Amino acid sequence: MEIKIGVIGLGYVGLPLARLFATKFPVVGFDINQKRVDELNSAKDNTLEVEEDLLKTVLTKQPLKEIGLYCSTDINDIAECNYYIVTVPTPVDKNNRPDLTPLYKSSETVGKVLKKGDIVVYESTVYPGVTEDECVPVLEKISGLKYNVDFYAGYSPERINPGDKEHTVDKILKVTAGSTPEIGIKVNELYKSIISAGTHLAPTIKVAEAAKVIENSQRDINIAFVNELAKIFNILNIDTQAVLEAAGTKWNFLPFKPGLVGGHCIGVDPYYLAQKAQEAGYHPEIILAGRRMNDSMGDYVASQIIKLMIKKNITINKAKLLMLGITFKENCPDVRNTKIVDLIKALSDYGIEITVYDPWANPAEVKHEYNLLTTTAMPEAKFDAIVLGVAHKEFLNIDLQLFKSENAVIYDVKGVLKENVDAKL
Repeated sequence: MEIKIGVIGLGYVGLPLARLFATKFPVVGFDINQKRVDELNSAKDNTLEVEEDLLKTVLTKQPLKEIGLYCSTDINDIAECNYYIVTVPTPVDKNNRPDLTPLYKSSETVGKVLKKGDIVVYESTVYPGVTEDECVPVLEKISGLKYNVDFYAGYSPERINPGDKEHTVDKILKVTAGSTPEIGIKVNELYKSIISAGTHLAPTIKVAEAAKVIENSQRDINIAFVNELAKIFNILNIDTQAVLEAAGTKWNFLPFKPGLVGGHCIGVDPYYLAQKAQEAGYHPEIILAGRRMNDSMGDYVASQIIKLMIKKNITINKAKLLMLGITFKENCPDVRNTKIVDLIKALSDYGIEITVYDPWANPAEVKHEYNLLTTTAMPEAKFDAIVLGVAHKEFLNIDLQLFKSENAVIYDVKGVLKENVDAKL
């Protein structure tokens, strides 16, 4: 039987995966955003994950007629697929509770075209049990088919690192799993055909789900530890970066750095694991303590900046501050769950007037997501304070004298600026 793949969701995860599969199989990339689909069909990717020339090599004019990628918002175009790969986001709500709405909606979409023998693979980061306890019942209800009799499920958690051109999807080892041992082998073979780094077949879907969610929880806890160290060493008037550099000379010291922990994974995934643990009657102390520490860093950095400004006799109310960067990480346009927003809010509460300069972020997207104005053009004004929030390559050698008022404070959140700064995290 010829493999025909439908990828549901064409964002940071779905598009690179669909493009890669399209080098070997007929693929339809499905998304509900018509503007996004139109851009992709013209070989433009505003997430910057897939280059135009690379995208052009796989785009086709008709769905599933040949090897290649056809992008569509029409559910009929995925009706002939026999593998459905769901790559939608899994955010948290304002109370940090998992929001499975995108998964439910995408499962309903797949359920409408699901046929006997089809396999539905989920890539979204979830807590253990979501695939079989939450998504599969939706597939059964909408399709009228029976799980592990008429159709099957798989799980292969995404490991995309937005903006990373070295560790691309094909070069990152892929964990796979299936709803039966036989389906596990099928799913594993499918991914093995495109992933040069290899695959790891987990024994069950729940094991694969748990493995993914602890990857980012582990990073979150480690970063929380060095964030706490930064607070301690700041009180003791010790250079945190110098301490970490010295400690890092031991072969087994883990090289984590303090910072604002945002993004769609590390700042979110621990809450998924915590939610499931609490439902099972266990209160996860270390995981939630790490989250509290990292979520507090925006307010902490703001307080440090305010103290420096006061020491320089800068009037806080109506002071002008330049924020360099708003994306959640360097050299990437992704603004999802960026913690720079926490820092901006904390500083704004003091009456500071903030100009946000980020050559990578889409101003319309930032306005829509956070109701904040940003600019991609270098400002010409002078500022009372300059904060390096994101280590974009454009900022590494920037001449801050262009923006400094006579007594300006310079604060380096990322610890990467070469010229003299007043403080760094």
